[in-house]
Amino acid sequence: MAIGILLALSGGVLVCLQNIFNANVKQHVSVWTTTALVLFLGFFGSFVAGLAVNGMDLFRFQAEPWFWFSGILGVGVVVCVTQGVQSMGPSRAISIVMVSQIFFGLMWDTSGWFGLEQVPFTWQSLAGIVLISAGIVLFQLGPALEGKSFVRKRKTQHSL
Repeated sequence: MAIGILLALSGGVLVCLQNIFNANVKQHVSVWTTTALVLFLGFFGSFVAGLAVNGMDLFRFQAEPWFWFSGILGVGVVVCVTQGVQSMGPSRAISIVMVSQIFFGLMWDTSGWFGLEQVPFTWQSLAGIVLISAGIVLFQLGPALEGKSFVRKRKTQHSL
């Protein structure tokens, strides 16, 4: 379980960094160029790593054919999150993504969709989502409600 927690935390760090990097790339090129670059480099990196680790077993697919196209969903992920980070900033965008993932994960777990083992719905799960959402609202609106900003802007000094 500890390894799973460590991997999930590492994944969160990597997703946040990737989206910040993507938003910075998108400032210089279109969202479609950014998405193509990100997904091509991801394909190349995972292809090389897969060959190194799995060898020719990399090409043995055991999933249902429609699951093979999950990479196409990655296009939507990169486009939507990159645009969200650029328009709202990383903490707001990632917070909303996180709540959305938890909510839809709960929906799909309890319904057993997409080949998942069905997990019973509990009011504690719903209460958890409500509490997480409320925490994010407080996190995002807190400084505005207090009339303060947590970020201090630096004054740039020009040397002659």
